[in-house]
Amino acid sequence: MKESQFVRLRQSDWVAWDLWLGEANARREKRGGAPAMTPEELPSAYRRLCHDLSLARDRRYSSALIDTLQQRVLAAHQRVYGARRRLRGHWLEFLAVGLPRLARREWRFVLASAALFFVPLLLTIWLLQLYPGGVYYLLPPEHVAEYEFMYSPEARRLGRPPSREAAGQVRMLAHYISHNVQIDFQCFAGGIAFGLGSLFFLVFNGLIIGAVAGHLTQLGLIETFWGFVVGHSAPELIGIVLSGAAGLRIGHALIAPGRRRRADALKEAAPDAVRLLYGAAALTFGAAFIEALWSANRALPFNLKIGAGIALWCALLAYFLLAGRRAHAA
Repeated sequence: MKESQFVRLRQSDWVAWDLWLGEANARREKRGGAPAMTPEELPSAYRRLCHDLSLARDRRYSSALIDTLQQRVLAAHQRVYGARRRLRGHWLEFLAVGLPRLARREWRFVLASAALFFVPLLLTIWLLQLYPGGVYYLLPPEHVAEYEFMYSPEARRLGRPPSREAAGQVRMLAHYISHNVQIDFQCFAGGIAFGLGSLFFLVFNGLIIGAVAGHLTQLGLIETFWGFVVGHSAPELIGIVLSGAAGLRIGHALIAPGRRRRADALKEAAPDAVRLLYGAAALTFGAAFIEALWSANRALPFNLKIGAGIALWCALLAYFLLAGRRAHAA
């Protein structure tokens, strides 16, 4: 292939790179325009750019073209590498102010998700104090017996089923992360079924958690059960609510797209929904660490665990209600 043909064939990609790398792209983004390349397109575009440089060298094209391509590859590498180094700062900013702002902006979905989850949970706890046998309508007898074993005063390690009683802290941490992530993903992914899946998993998990809590409370296992769960309950349960809110956001875009096509409405809703899921993931991982390293520690006094758990609830609620307001106003 002649050099002129090669340049005509690949020119549009190189222009896109120049826009992305140069001041023109920065001005476009400030005006609210779409960037020359999205983050999803960068890996494949960068591979093509490196391939172009390799072809130009192999085919012995002009030194001017090779030098231009080489400078473009180096600039792209520097920009992408620098972006990776700034990723940590971006995440810290998102967690410090971005997530609570987003949760407040999407308050309708967050509130709906919280109601779908907490109302069945609290109602089930209350009903099982009046009708203890009702737990068997929600949980099979073998699961009830397992939970009673896990939080028995005689249990060697709280919160661990018989099959995992001898597991170390690292294995239990992996188990808690896997379990919590599964619930969060169900609540989020169910939104693609026009929100019905998210609705179902929020109510279902509220009922199951409420059944366990109500049954063990009715048995009088206050110190062992509530002492175990209170420490990590705030990040874990709020993580479920945020995942459900993300799913409901997706479902709403599909049910009520307005005058847009459903695909366009879904594309518009997806970024905020995914960011809510990121926040849920951060809370879920934090809850797993607390559960493995703090909640299961029987040497800690019950009053200390209760106090720490209440303090964490207050801190997280204040974070979602207040964080980022001053910076946003400025």
